[in-house]
Amino acid sequence: MTDQAARVVFDDPHQTGPAEAETMRVRTLKGAWRWGLIALTGLTIFLCINQQFSLRFFVGFTPLNTEYFYLLILCMLPFTFLIFPGSAAASTDRIAWYDVVLFVMTAAAAFYLMINIRQAAELGWEFGDPPAPVIWAGYAMWFALMEALRRTGGWSLLLCVFPFTVYPLFAGSQWLGPLKGTQSTLEQTAAYHVLSTESLLGIPIQAFADVVIGFLVFGTALMMTGAGKFFINLAFALCGTFRGGAAKVGIFASGLLGMMSGSIVSNVLTAGTMTIPTMKRTGFRASYAGAIEACASTGAVLAPPVMGATAFVMAQFMGTTYAEVALAAIIPAILYYVGLFLQVDSYAARNGLKGLPRRELPSAWATLKEGWYYAFVVVLLIVMLLYFKRESHAPFYATALLLVLNQWAQPGRWRTINAINIVVALAATALMTIRGEAFAKALAFPAGEGRLDAWMNAILLPVLGGMLLLVLLNELFGEKRWGWGKYVSFLEANGRTFVELVGILAGCGLLIGAFSLTGVIASLANDLLAIAGTNALLLLAMCALTSLILGLGLTTTACYIFLAILVGPALEKLGLNKMAVHMFIFYWGMLSSITPPVAIASFAAAGIAGAPPMKTGWESMWVGSIIYFLPFFFVANPALVLQAATPGGPVPYFEALYLMATAIAGIVFICGGIQGYQAGIGDLRGAGLLEWPLRVLLVIGGLVLATPGGGIMPFSNTTMELAAGVILVPTALLALLLVRRARASG
Repeated sequence: MTDQAARVVFDDPHQTGPAEAETMRVRTLKGAWRWGLIALTGLTIFLCINQQFSLRFFVGFTPLNTEYFYLLILCMLPFTFLIFPGSAAASTDRIAWYDVVLFVMTAAAAFYLMINIRQAAELGWEFGDPPAPVIWAGYAMWFALMEALRRTGGWSLLLCVFPFTVYPLFAGSQWLGPLKGTQSTLEQTAAYHVLSTESLLGIPIQAFADVVIGFLVFGTALMMTGAGKFFINLAFALCGTFRGGAAKVGIFASGLLGMMSGSIVSNVLTAGTMTIPTMKRTGFRASYAGAIEACASTGAVLAPPVMGATAFVMAQFMGTTYAEVALAAIIPAILYYVGLFLQVDSYAARNGLKGLPRRELPSAWATLKEGWYYAFVVVLLIVMLLYFKRESHAPFYATALLLVLNQWAQPGRWRTINAINIVVALAATALMTIRGEAFAKALAFPAGEGRLDAWMNAILLPVLGGMLLLVLLNELFGEKRWGWGKYVSFLEANGRTFVELVGILAGCGLLIGAFSLTGVIASLANDLLAIAGTNALLLLAMCALTSLILGLGLTTTACYIFLAILVGPALEKLGLNKMAVHMFIFYWGMLSSITPPVAIASFAAAGIAGAPPMKTGWESMWVGSIIYFLPFFFVANPALVLQAATPGGPVPYFEALYLMATAIAGIVFICGGIQGYQAGIGDLRGAGLLEWPLRVLLVIGGLVLATPGGGIMPFSNTTMELAAGVILVPTALLALLLVRRARASG
């Protein structure tokens, strides 16, 4: 933070934490290893673009999806053993010989499996009898995946996942009870894990290869171009003067910064270094400031348009688009952030905490004038996701446009050559469009439905090529440039994130493969239903409790996969909406980040705030308490996740808005009761001995009001609102009378 003429201007924050891993102890690669990572990261991005845009760069050869997946694994997975040390005692400055051995072994196994995967698909080796070398390569890959899980997620993740990867070896045992399934040999299990599209090459790696890479590249581009500075300055400019303004800034800024990293811990470390000290300076307790930042950063991963990696896995798991998942997340995210804002507002009002003076804050107009193009590229991303339905392409267009606009925003002078660069890029775009196969198809396409899409196919790819050409021309000619060193840093930052995610997602894929091979999923769903009967709330409570327990050892993605396999089918069999069920699992899988004893987000924030970690964790639960109820709300009525009441029916938008309004009204009372200051009434300490009974009644009444009726609830919306009124009206009137009397006597 720098002081310029008494006005606060925040420096550019950079991503400093992990995307999904649970360890902060990593190596910075040097020399040939660093350049190898940079080169293979560039190759990974190129392979993704080639596959997603069907560029057919490999003339005369079209790679299978499985070959493409193994290429990505070959490029990224071996680096897990170089970037993540093998133990707490291992050096972070020097790469040990055994790390190099693991690197070579993993690369060799991935390469051998890649060149054999086509033949494996043709001959059905995942179920048949593959050659011995393939089996041994499978053993090596299996070992490498488990070690990668241990290094990125710790022993707890390995000990949770590994038993299930070997589960098919003893699945026929009677003592397993409901988990009894089809048993396989070691050779069959290894072959299935590394050759089938249900295990290593299953949903997590498919999500990474198809969608996640593009969004990670976009997030890194935002970070490298200085979007963090823009988002934080905008948050301070818009919210800094409000009551408890520093905390509200933290909430707003963390929500925006989530687009850059998609990581809870990284978000805490990026935004928290700037917002937590400011919160403390304006009167917030250290533990409370840390709790606010932890909750805000957790919400950022749950909020569209760019959510955490788990959301992409969820879309792949459900067989739907990421755009559908992002749409479904809008109202829950709004309710969560409204709840955080109201909690902070009530706390600030009760404790007399003011906002920051306007003279100390950045200018909103100057901030927008300087960084308007960040908002523009986010809007472009949303339009391409929701209107053009091009989720695997959208982040690449947004990234290319962001690079061009950021080059133009660089301090160098605009010269004639820059205009020439634009003309050349436009001419190249027009030429690529006219000479493309899609252009002739678009000209011949008959009027009517589908014609717009045909023209988009003809135009969009040449436009992307033109923007990338313009980026290159700007770097070669003129002063409006990044400089090649920044592109190297851009690739290196992407590479480290790719390596980390592949290390976790690839290993977690074996969870799915194990249950798929044993065929136990369908029978397990029936067994869970036998335990819960037809009581959906009981099964949801079981799922919530299980997720909290699993959160002690699993990363959020692994926790989601586990519950989506084991509990998801049972909840769907009860007739609950599929999107609502998976969103429920997604939310509860995230809650361990603010729930002790794990609470990694809270502990990271506590380190910045200088507060006791466990105290910050418990305060995080208190501040973010609304998130524990939200998942039950949208399962009770799927209109809150913009889902139709019946499959294929119209989305009830008006009902969704109505339910959102009543939920917000209920949250006002919940937050007032929790913090002891009710909007419209005042500080409830004025109620004397009745303070706590009134606060409890406000929370209960608010919950009744916020909970939607219908669906799995035995009461209608009207009944719920009348019940809330019976609780809240006399409670509020009594509180108002007592508080006013206390003011008058004071």
